[in-house]
Amino acid sequence: MQASSSAESLGRSRGKAKILLVDDTPENLVSLEAALSGLDQELVSVRSGRDALMHLLRDDFAAILLDVKMPDMDGLETAELIRSRERSRHTPILFLTGYKSDEKLFRGYDLGAVDFLFKPIVPEILRSKVNVFVQLSRNATLLQEQAEELRHQTAVLRKAEHTFRSLLEAAPDAIVMSRENGEIVMANSKAESLFEQSRSNIVGRNIRTFVPDWHFELLPPPDEDPDNAVLNRGDSAVELTTFLADRTTFPVEISASLLRSEDGLMIISAIRDITERKKAESEIDQLNAYLKHLNTHLEDRIRERTQDLLRSNRELQQFAYVASHDLQEPLRTVSIFTQLLVEKMDEAQRESSAFIISTILENARRMENLVHDLLDFSNIERRGKDYFKTLHLPVVVGNSILNLQSSIQESGASITVGDLPTITGDELQLTRLFQNLLSNSIKYRSDRPVEISIGAIPTEQGWAISVRDNGIGIEPRYAEKVFGIFKRLHERERYPGNGMGLAICRQIVEQHGGHIWVDPEYVSGACVHISLPSTAEETTQTVRQDASGVGPSATNGLDQNAARESAGAG
Repeated sequence: MQASSSAESLGRSRGKAKILLVDDTPENLVSLEAALSGLDQELVSVRSGRDALMHLLRDDFAAILLDVKMPDMDGLETAELIRSRERSRHTPILFLTGYKSDEKLFRGYDLGAVDFLFKPIVPEILRSKVNVFVQLSRNATLLQEQAEELRHQTAVLRKAEHTFRSLLEAAPDAIVMSRENGEIVMANSKAESLFEQSRSNIVGRNIRTFVPDWHFELLPPPDEDPDNAVLNRGDSAVELTTFLADRTTFPVEISASLLRSEDGLMIISAIRDITERKKAESEIDQLNAYLKHLNTHLEDRIRERTQDLLRSNRELQQFAYVASHDLQEPLRTVSIFTQLLVEKMDEAQRESSAFIISTILENARRMENLVHDLLDFSNIERRGKDYFKTLHLPVVVGNSILNLQSSIQESGASITVGDLPTITGDELQLTRLFQNLLSNSIKYRSDRPVEISIGAIPTEQGWAISVRDNGIGIEPRYAEKVFGIFKRLHERERYPGNGMGLAICRQIVEQHGGHIWVDPEYVSGACVHISLPSTAEETTQTVRQDASGVGPSATNGLDQNAARESAGAG
């Protein structure tokens, strides 16, 4: 903006200057124009003083060449009127006259004439004198424009200074401007509050009076010009200590920045009282130390409790195993002696006691099944990961189907096996897992022909396996309950069992580091999802299991897309 204004002013000052020629004789005007034509100025010729005054009302002139002797209004009268106007008071006037008269000379100079030219006028002298006044006029115009520009720049600087001071006063921190030696030249009202001193007592003192360790560091300029040095930003924000007049101290944080001015390099320091922050940090440190101590204590307690629980769990497992094992012998004894008792009865006694005998034998069988389930449940964790090996899940699922062949043939179930992966696990446990799931699908069937599908898809953590059927399904409110020990949703007479199947499934899956759940949104039957992690030994290749050889009710596996669709239902 300033550069543009200066260029505009310079252009105006270098334009053509106007010269006013006043003479009542046309021949004289022609002669003057011819003499001044080489100066490349704008010449305005008039033939009377009145016409000259009319032009002076509209334009400014670098010089006026005024004939002394003119009719109506001579040159001296015209000059007097010219000088009476403020706009033309200082315009140079050169009188043109054909004779010397001391009286007219004195009066002309009194009226402000700068020179007299006597006729006949020598063109070279005329051009030389007029050129001087033209240059003077240009210089005066230029000085006037520069003065105007200077006034404008001064106003801009004053506005900038006012803005700067307003920003200083509005700053949330104490702002102190100092020289390189630390002498304070400016401070805001926040500095007065911080140092508990008036501004007049702050300005002129060294900042180290208040902050003894105040310092700054300049990085060497890349071009070796000290004026281009920059502040080391590594030291721009430091925590120091402030001293008040009564030697009271408190912590502050100082951020420094550079300001280059006509008076040299200035350091602007933003000073913030961090007493409350340091107090909060101290309290946080104390709290963290307490929490660390508490965590250590809790970790010890948790470790002790974990050891107690592990020991208790092992003892419970051992108890369950021993108790279940020891219960089998009395059950067998009850069954054997009941049968012996039946053999010793006559026909009438058998008929009268048939209900009691059948009830004893049925409950003995139920008790024996329950004992077997408890043994299976307790044996899952007893086996551990020592039994883990690389397994092809299609083979594991095929073994489960073979174990259930009679139930499959009896129910006419159709089992579709999609692409299944190779994983690491316990073959016995995983066979029991799929055997339980398939058995449940067959047991809890609807009136429709039984259809079961098994599929898998890879995930970020490993594999997601799904077992779906078209049976009676599981209500969403029981989706979690069915995995509990001895949890049954239906009467025993219609759907026999001890309610341990899915509990054993969960135990097996968790033993393999996975998760099992029922899809609550699946409404076409029941859908159980199993997530199993992958290990370094597992391959991402899947093997297609052909279930056609299992029995007359089994079908071949689905194609790749159908298998993924089947597995992705949950």
